[in-house]
Amino acid sequence: MRKIILASMAAAAFSLTACSEKTQDAAADTAASAADDAAAAGDAAADAAAGAADATADAAQDAGNAVEGTVNAAGDAAAEAGDKIAEETAKAEANDKQ
Repeated sequence: MRKIILASMAAAAFSLTACSEKTQDAAADTAASAADDAAAAGDAAADAAAGAADATADAAQDAGNAVEGTVNAAGDAAAEAGDKIAEETAKAEANDKQ
């Protein structure tokens, strides 16, 4: 009887150990999966940040081009106005001489 009880206790202890190992393996798998998910989320965030930076740089370039175009147009308009003033001044001086 004593041998049966000892054998039963040994079997129970072995079962608990095996169960504990399964639990540890499952916990390790869960932790590894969580780490993989966190790494994937970090990669996605980095990709999104890089995309946003590229879009911002493109927008700044476009804005710079627009400002340059506006400045050039204003310069051209000022030059045309200066030419027109010079032309009208010459006409007025010619009229004064007559």
